[in-house]
Amino acid sequence: MPKIARQLSDRAVAAIKTSGRHPVGGVAGLHLRVSNTGHRGWILRITVGDKRRDLGLGPYPEVTLAEAREKARQAKTSLRVGETLTPARATRQAATVANKTFKECAEAFLKSKSHEWKNVKHRQQWENTLSQYVFPTLGILPVAAIDTPHVMACLEHIWTTKTETATRVRQRIEAVLAYATACKYRTGDNPARWRGHLEALLAKPSKVAKVEHFRAVPIDDVPAFMINLRQREGFSARALEFLVLTAVRSGEVRGAAWDEIDMRARVWTVPASRMKAGREHRVPLSDAAIALLKAVPRVGDTNLVFPGVKGQPLSDMSLTAVMRRMGVDAVPHGFRSTFRDWAGDRTHFPRDLIEQALAHAIPNQVEAAYRRSDALEKRRELMQTWANFLAGNAA
Repeated sequence: MPKIARQLSDRAVAAIKTSGRHPVGGVAGLHLRVSNTGHRGWILRITVGDKRRDLGLGPYPEVTLAEAREKARQAKTSLRVGETLTPARATRQAATVANKTFKECAEAFLKSKSHEWKNVKHRQQWENTLSQYVFPTLGILPVAAIDTPHVMACLEHIWTTKTETATRVRQRIEAVLAYATACKYRTGDNPARWRGHLEALLAKPSKVAKVEHFRAVPIDDVPAFMINLRQREGFSARALEFLVLTAVRSGEVRGAAWDEIDMRARVWTVPASRMKAGREHRVPLSDAAIALLKAVPRVGDTNLVFPGVKGQPLSDMSLTAVMRRMGVDAVPHGFRSTFRDWAGDRTHFPRDLIEQALAHAIPNQVEAAYRRSDALEKRRELMQTWANFLAGNAA
């Protein structure tokens, strides 16, 4: 059993700068670990079965000394309760899954689910959030030993400051633990579940998170913006112009390929693999969009309409950079909001037609099942009216 070191004060802990593990006292096995880069975090040395493990309790000073000691006590109580209630099961489980850590289960889960995701970026988002917010705390902990205090150690310090990220972290922890349960690596309820469990311990996300909408150019300022934009050169500027004309997402424009565009039919067909909703989306092209495409030069052997360096797709910041250089306090995605407001407030086009133009999913599953047409020709009139407005003509 780890010895309880001399109990340090808050001031003494704050003065620790040397890399390594530093016992702080108060709870046996509790240390402040300082990395070579200066990062400081709480580590609790625990014993599960016959194996010693390090359990992360969060970064310092985000998690205070008093909070770290309380988390350490809760973690030890949780482990003792689990071993006391079912010693025989715990022994058998330790023998079969002693080496199954949360990180190993997470990696196996990502591999099993990767075919469901539309692009590599989605997997990277999972990996990044798990690596940053979960693995330091749960990574090397046996998945069978994870309980509510461990999950709370990942969430508490970011729940009110990074609420949207924290909710995704919780969902991803829950998914990994559900996978581990299905694989018989753990049993019992999922300690990361929200309904009937963590909702009693954490504030509702909607109560603590400030909803931040994408910054958008006001409707009446867009025609002047387009005049300025068309004076700028480069593929990034043309991609941004095409984005505004078509009201699509940045990634769909940056990945646009010549073989997706039918100049004769004046239609751009975005494949399902590049759409957020996972469904093919046909975009009717206005006169201005066709003129833009005719003026865009073909580059080398690339099939991209708006290629970046060495024929690769433009980066996700390239279009934003154009707007920054223009001194516009908005983001490319905000033009979808501008288009939606313009179409709803300044025209008489039906709401469902506008939603189709934005490739929004139909929330009613019955309606979605029966809708076969994408109203391409009606949307063609809508997009031409939008292009006319961007050119300074009234809708």
